[in-house]
Amino acid sequence: MIEGKDIQTQYSKIVTLPKEAFEKAASLKDDMPFVAILQFNNLISDEKKSTLLSNEVFAIEMGTNQITNLKEKIYINYSNITNESNPSCRSWNGEGSRPKWTEDGCQTQINNDTITCACSHLTFFAILLAPANQTISASQLKYLTIITQVGCGLSMFFLCIVLFMHFLLRRTTASTATLILIHLVSSMFLLDLTFLINNFVAKLKNSWGCKIEAALMHYFMLTTFTWFAVQAFNLGLNLYRGGQIGIRHYLLKVSITSWVLPIVVGIILFSLGTYGEQVISTNDTEYNVTICWITDNDVHYIVNIGYYVLVFLFTFTTFIIVVFWLFHLKRAGSGSSIAEISTNRNSISIILGLCCMMGITWGFAFFAYGALRIPSYYIFTVLNSFQGFFLFLYYIKTGHSGELTSGQESSASINTVQSIADDDNPYVNFKPRKDM
Repeated sequence: MIEGKDIQTQYSKIVTLPKEAFEKAASLKDDMPFVAILQFNNLISDEKKSTLLSNEVFAIEMGTNQITNLKEKIYINYSNITNESNPSCRSWNGEGSRPKWTEDGCQTQINNDTITCACSHLTFFAILLAPANQTISASQLKYLTIITQVGCGLSMFFLCIVLFMHFLLRRTTASTATLILIHLVSSMFLLDLTFLINNFVAKLKNSWGCKIEAALMHYFMLTTFTWFAVQAFNLGLNLYRGGQIGIRHYLLKVSITSWVLPIVVGIILFSLGTYGEQVISTNDTEYNVTICWITDNDVHYIVNIGYYVLVFLFTFTTFIIVVFWLFHLKRAGSGSSIAEISTNRNSISIILGLCCMMGITWGFAFFAYGALRIPSYYIFTVLNSFQGFFLFLYYIKTGHSGELTSGQESSASINTVQSIADDDNPYVNFKPRKDM
């Protein structure tokens, strides 16, 4: 035990126990009073595979009873720290086969090259490190959160209008393309809903509730990605075949693919225990945000990022082909220049709708590195938060023309082309045959 502050400066790691801790240990009438400060190196990692400062874990014990709710804090001091990552003091109660680090009862104090953990209980302690490029300032996170909540609220409002118009106001039989769009709208509405309640569920500190919330949000995200791909496939197939799909039970097949396959993925991940609490780190640990999500980064990159990369490549390629074809068609039919076409409000609204319908705006997440990280966060957040509004505009522009009288079938993609190219669409006079 070292008392002199001058001597303490000679050590890179100092643990300071308050007088209150000794008094509390004595009041518990422990038969075996003692003080033990244990250091563990290379302790088994947690489920999140977190990085620990110096790969060390400290355990502080005073007798056999738990000592908690100390008014005078226990201080664990690290000095001469040169790591560029963002530190966060965490504790673990020792339960379970793997550590479950939490911020409860611990505060992180950073002063130049010194990190101090101020904790109110005795247990296992460690300093978790989040890479600097994975954190965001507390103010930026606050602004992004406000934009996201407002945007998702508006998005849900306009998605509700689309569903209301489709199920209650529509008086004609919807085309296959319109029904596919409604499936996408439904999936996106449920994704926005689970996202908005995510933080509320995380604050309940209910482990099973958080896991279920994370699984539901992940499921609806995967279904939304899949419907993006289905939209692109349907659009390309209609343009290629002139509105004649010719696939038996086409809508049933794409619906099973989009709604059922993500359930299989979710069940597998849930059984592997990959859902739970995830902390969004900021430069000020006091403002860190906890959400319910995938706790294993490897699973996140493989399942989410990997899957969306495949979807993005397919949808973006389809989008480029369709837009090129539309511009070429418009120019050939009216003699207008591409510059004139790009300024046409109707064309712009349709193109924005196509981008949202095929999920291309999610591609801005690929630029979230280096100097472009923060700007890409804002662009990604704004565009995807208002995705429901853009889909509403797209539905208004194309939805009614994609609905036919009972007994008829048509392609909304061809009506989309018709809305941009007027009467120059060579497929307008095509009479599609009924799908079997």
